[in-house]
Amino acid sequence: MKKSLTYTYVLLVVSMMLWGGTWVAGRILAQSMHPMSAAFLRFAFASATLLIMCWKAEGRMPRLARNQIMPVLGLGATGVFAYSYFFFTGLQTTSAGRAALIVACIPVCISILSALFYKERFGPVRIIGALTSLIGVSVVIADGSPLTLLSEGVSRGDFMILGCVVSWTAYTLGGRSVMKSLSPLMSVAWSCFFGMILLLPAALAGGLASDIGNIQPVGWFCIVYLGVLATGFAYFWYYEGITVIGASRAGIFINTVPVFAVIMGFFLLGEPIHLSLALGGLMVITGVYLTNRP
Repeated sequence: MKKSLTYTYVLLVVSMMLWGGTWVAGRILAQSMHPMSAAFLRFAFASATLLIMCWKAEGRMPRLARNQIMPVLGLGATGVFAYSYFFFTGLQTTSAGRAALIVACIPVCISILSALFYKERFGPVRIIGALTSLIGVSVVIADGSPLTLLSEGVSRGDFMILGCVVSWTAYTLGGRSVMKSLSPLMSVAWSCFFGMILLLPAALAGGLASDIGNIQPVGWFCIVYLGVLATGFAYFWYYEGITVIGASRAGIFINTVPVFAVIMGFFLLGEPIHLSLALGGLMVITGVYLTNRP
């Protein structure tokens, strides 16, 4: 059992590192191709990887019942299509570490909406955690002076990353009902597949063919990294961890994703770590922990 737990913890940490690296890989791709081209290629690789995993797990290619198609299509529209647009568009102008810290408030947003719509408990500690995390996000966005948001507003890049927060929150809440009849792995696989189909027309309109012809080796590495490692394997390992130690304990590991993103952004992209970024990031992660602690 001890070995099994150690193995599980290692897989969870590796998954978080891979997710942290998505912001660096996404930042690199966002500088060299159209956002929709990058998103389509990422989820083309991800869909193939996840469907193969489903086939190995089920012994056959997974199928959807007729009444499951529209809900899963909704997941693809929010968690893949919309999120990808905001993700790659935002990373054209926003640094990887900064974007990851903004997105780190997603668990808080999910907890707030779950309390409102699903009547989940939301006591004083969780309220303090939510406020701490949201103030931390404002510190990150405003470079240490949240009051300037009232006069100067939010930059386009940061606004796009906030779109990631909205779309992924919608994806997560929608997934609650879908996963009553589908396994997490099948839900992710099919949502990736439908999202890829939705991305195709936008990618073609954005110059997918010319983008593919101009991709450098580092670009292909980033695409494979995002699609196969960070989406396919990391999601599978994360859900495997949930089955061993539970959702609450596994969810705590997600707090390390922005930390890995900031560190990788510093070493791989030369992104500076300002005091406001460190302070705001600490507030975000602390708030997320208080809001989602068991």
